[in-house]
Amino acid sequence: YQALLLGAMSWLRYLRRPSTALVAAGAYTGAMVQGHSFHSERAQCSADLLHPLLTPAKGNVVLGKAPDGRPVVQRTLQNGLLQIKVLDWGATITSVLVPDRSGKSGEIALGFDNLEPYLDGTSPYFGCVAGRVANRTSKSKITVDGTSYNLEANDGQNHLHGGVRGFDKQHWFCVEQTRTSVTLGLVSESGDEKYPGNLIAHVTYSLPTPTSLQISYTATSDAPTLVNLTNHTYWNLKDGGKSSVLQDEIEIAADLYTPVDDTSIPTGEIKTVSGAMDLRKRVRFGDGILTADNGRGYDHNYVLRGGQSTDGLQPVARVYSSASGRWMTVRSDQPGVQLYTGNYLNGLLGHNGTAYKKHHGFCLETQAFPDSANIPHFPSIVLRPGQQYTHTTVHEFGVRDSPPQGPF
Repeated sequence: YQALLLGAMSWLRYLRRPSTALVAAGAYTGAMVQGHSFHSERAQCSADLLHPLLTPAKGNVVLGKAPDGRPVVQRTLQNGLLQIKVLDWGATITSVLVPDRSGKSGEIALGFDNLEPYLDGTSPYFGCVAGRVANRTSKSKITVDGTSYNLEANDGQNHLHGGVRGFDKQHWFCVEQTRTSVTLGLVSESGDEKYPGNLIAHVTYSLPTPTSLQISYTATSDAPTLVNLTNHTYWNLKDGGKSSVLQDEIEIAADLYTPVDDTSIPTGEIKTVSGAMDLRKRVRFGDGILTADNGRGYDHNYVLRGGQSTDGLQPVARVYSSASGRWMTVRSDQPGVQLYTGNYLNGLLGHNGTAYKKHHGFCLETQAFPDSANIPHFPSIVLRPGQQYTHTTVHEFGVRDSPPQGPF
């Protein structure tokens, strides 16, 4: 394992050198020799990082270049009428197309048509993988096996979604791609954002059926560290972000939640849901959003109630848009889900010039609890050598003339 890790890190360092002549298509999608043009604007990665595969993959396009000059590829996956696009930068979902009740495919994810907003920090985590530790860490401090670390602060005094240069702001490499799936990998060296341990992370986006999106993560480390990964897609089942989600309906399979302080850090309390925080029965987002979090909207971690299942996944949430007829259910093996209702969107221009205003999207971020590193009775996010971090979440899509009923 250590030899594999060191070999991968050495190979990545080699590729980063300005004088590098050959860039492996398997790692950076788009084999090229310095001074020559891309073999193709469309590229398909190889499972072997060291051998370029020049066969184009349908729908893959180079959107631009990363700050170091390497190409950034947007990859298209499709199964039936379900289509998603994934960017190598940040392992980011940039688009999700599903049909409405009339059978017309439309956008349901907020995002950008060009690369620059993802690179320059404009994007508010649209569609990315957040890590090494998603959500907030109090005062940017952690302790692992008695050793204290001061992480990079990027949310006031707190650490948010992996820091200044989290996984959303790094260039992942492509391990393997098929028509309906892609696996991306990232080597996060010890010291990245002040975290201990060399970490190898993978995420696989797949469309196992024409109505489902599965996101699976793994990670290993050569030293004790912390890991809590999630996907940060903003959803809008009505029209992809052109209008608010306030009329859409949501239910969450949670009897408890973790209250937060004025900086959105959990207080450590695990509290029974009530009032605006009670989403156990289907309600409109707009019914509680004006009173949730003192009027700022939902940005809270819900403690999932769990349950038995044949696939190890438990119900998380179900959302329905009466305007489009679209519904989405979420199931996961994680203990919590962060519900966020786009409280800080401020008119940012996205797909086709769409202005994403406050509450024009919502996030359902399956994960361990926020600030788990500092609250002992929260689920542990420590990863040790010889262990493997795993996380699977499945989104199921459909259409109905009335809200779905029954268990999900």
